[in-house]
Amino acid sequence: MKDDPAKEDFEEADDLGDIDAIDDSLDNEETTPVPSGKTKNLDLILDIPLTVTVELGRSKMLINDLLQLGQGSVIELTKLAGEPLEVLVNQKLVARGEVVVVNEKFGVRLTDIVSPMERVQSLT
Repeated sequence: MKDDPAKEDFEEADDLGDIDAIDDSLDNEETTPVPSGKTKNLDLILDIPLTVTVELGRSKMLINDLLQLGQGSVIELTKLAGEPLEVLVNQKLVARGEVVVVNEKFGVRLTDIVSPMERVQSLT
C-alpha cells in the first residue's frame, strides 16, 4: 500500500517523457511556405493611415526667441549640412535618406533602411 503513491508519480513522470518526444518531433518538422492565398489577409491592413515624417533636424528655443522669428530668420538645427535625414513612421525611425529635388519639389531618396532588429531595440 505504501508503494501506490510512488507508483502513480512514476507513471506521471513516464507520461511527461512522451510529451518531450512529441515536442522534439515538432522541432524537426520542416516549415512549409505560406500559400499565396494567405496574402489576402494583408489586404485588411493596407488602408490603415500612417504618419510619415522626414526630420531635417531639431532645435530648442525660448518662447521669446520663437516670437522674434520673421521672414528670412534662420533656425540652427542639431544636424550638420549633408547629414542623412531621418524618416519616421508613427514616430519610429524606419529609414535614413538624403534630400533630392524632383520636378521642383523636394523629396527624400532612401539610403538606409533600419533593420528589424534595430527597430525592436529602439522600442526598449
